[in-house]
Parts: sequence; structure tokens; C-alpha cells
Amino acid sequence: MQLSDDDIDQLTNWRRKLHRLPEISGQEFETASQIRNFLADTLPDGVISGLGGTGVALIYNGREPGPTLMFRAELDALPIHEIGKWDHRSAIPGKGHMCGHDGHMAILAALGRMVSRNRPRRGRVVLLFQPAEETGLGAAAVIADEKFSGLRPDYSFALHNLPGLPKGHVWLKDGVANCASRGLRIKLSGRAAHASMPESGISPAVAVAKLIPSLTSLGKGDFGTEGFALATITHVTIGEATFGIAPGDAEVWVTLRTMTDDSMQQLTTTAESIVEEAVRDTGIATSLSYHDVFAHSENDPEAVQLLRQAMSAEGVPHRRGEAMRASEDFGRFAAVSRSAMFFLGAGEDVPNLHNPDYDFPDELISIGARIFARAVHDILS
Repeated sequence: MQLSDDDIDQLTNWRRKLHRLPEISGQEFETASQIRNFLADTLPDGVISGLGGTGVALIYNGREPGPTLMFRAELDALPIHEIGKWDHRSAIPGKGHMCGHDGHMAILAALGRMVSRNRPRRGRVVLLFQPAEETGLGAAAVIADEKFSGLRPDYSFALHNLPGLPKGHVWLKDGVANCASRGLRIKLSGRAAHASMPESGISPAVAVAKLIPSLTSLGKGDFGTEGFALATITHVTIGEATFGIAPGDAEVWVTLRTMTDDSMQQLTTTAESIVEEAVRDTGIATSLSYHDVFAHSENDPEAVQLLRQAMSAEGVPHRRGEAMRASEDFGRFAAVSRSAMFFLGAGEDVPNLHNPDYDFPDELISIGARIFARAVHDILS
């Protein structure tokens, strides 16, 4: 299964079109439409829309019964204003494909072309374009959707581009591939007062001043070990933007991160006790809520070995590498299939993911598609 020069040109141009028109989590309606239209000429045997919200699944049947292989890409962009100077930079202010999901979609579109021209002998291939990965809600919504019951895969595969790794090289490991994480939103409610009489109110200022270093100090352990933990303050507000009022309310947002779900339970318990201690005997009421909850992602050894064989056959340099600190909701599919994700190098001297000047390298489209296509050949021939 090969891609022609014309295929690469079309896929590159389409990837850049997606880059210009980013849609954030849960709002990927036009992106989903673009996928259905672009892959219509591959003549899939089935197309499921509205999967888990805005998701799209395309199904390509083999000639005989056999395993179901699912390949997943993400639809959503980020609420980040792009500062890149290229012609295909985002045309939507405040939104951008700063995580490379546009490239992941192009890789799956390339795979769709390859599979459509050379159907597997047995089984079927499902291309899943999943919504809302960035919020951690998309994979769970897809799995919970009754339409997914007819797609249940035997194997699920995905990739993520990775700045800092040589372009076209791969990291792939069994075991934990992505950390668990969740956002803890802490609301502090006291009582506002005139700035000349702060003693007549209940200010959360001192509690906020305690929380920031105390929560940050939860970071410990070496990355890659079970004891690793990280707490990152991401947002703080207190009072109103005025000099005349002593504040009555505040919010502190912190992202908690661990290697595994079990460790996350311990970290959340400790974080909650820190909040309780910070407001003890102050008269400040607290409200805690969790957002963007990601379970850790764990690669299945058999699925990893199948990908390694495909990479070796395609001459793609690969090694065991490390897990990613960043979280990924792809790990949810481990509950319904043997699953594995690998990391495809975007280059050593490029901006990091989620930086406002990041752009997916187009050269990776053919590399990622070749790996996936080889896995289809090896498993379903």
C-alpha cells in the first residue's frame, strides 16, 4: 500500500485547510463534515456520524470475517491564539491546532485511501475521528454512545506527534504511556469589604497565599516512577479589579498529575486536605470541583509488539523511549480492546505542543500512515 506524490500533495493541502479552520472541543461540526467529504471517494462500507457528540467513524470491511482494528485521531483544536507566520495559520482568532491534531487526521485520511485501494483479506478497519480529546471527555463519550457497540475493536491504535524527538523517529513502550491528570478548581467564598475597613470583611487573600506554595510543593519523585507527582497552578483570581474593595471571593485552579490512577487518588486526597487546612478557622467557605479528568494511558504488550513489527518492516527508526507527561484520553479504549499509542518525532528544534507557534510537520503524514497500513497488512492478511 503506497501513497502517490499526488496523494501527498492533496493530504498536505487538506491538513493545512484543517489548520486554518480550528474548532475546539465539542464544537467540531465543520471538521467532522470535512472528514466525511474528503474521504467520500474511498467508498467506506459504513459511516457513523455524531459519535460521542461530533465524532465520525468510517468502516472498511475485509473480504472475510476477522478482527476489528480501530485507528483513532482527534478532531479538536485548542483555545490558543496562533502567532505563526505561515500562510495556513489559523483564520479563527483565539483558536489553533497547537497540538497537531490536524496532522493526526491527515494520517488517518491517508490510511483510509490506502485501505480503500487494497482491502484486507479479513476483518475490518475502523477509522475513528474522535471529538473532545483536549477536555478528556471525548473517548468516554464515544465508548458510552450506543452507536459504538457495533464497532467494538479487538485492537485500537493511535499516535501523537512529539517535539523534541528526531523527526520521523518513534518512541514506543508497553505499560504506562501517558500520565493521569485532572484539574482541581478551588472556590473560596468570604465577604467583601471597603478597602479602608478590611477588618469588616473576610478576605481569602491569606488562604490563596498559603495555597499556591503548598499545592505546588506536592510535586515529588522522578518522572517515570510510581511516586511521581506534579501540581501546576494554572489560574488564580481574587476579588475585583479595583482599589476600593477588599476581596471576598477567590479561585485557584491547579492541575494534578501522576503516573497512575492509583497515585492520583492519593494526590487528590492530599490536595483536598491542604485546602481544608488553609481555610481552617477563617470563616471562608470552600467549593471543590474536578475538570478535564484523564485516566492514565497504558499500552498493551501485544499491541505494542504488532506496532514494532510494522515499524521494522517499514524501516522507521524506533526505540522504547519514555512515557509522556501530558495526558491522553486514548487510554479509555484499553477497557474495550488491546490498545497502544506511539509517539512520532516532530523534530528536535521545534516549539513544544500547545505553544502558540507550533505547526505539525507535513512530512510525518506519510510516515504515520505507512506504519498503520503495515499493521493492517500484518494483522488482517
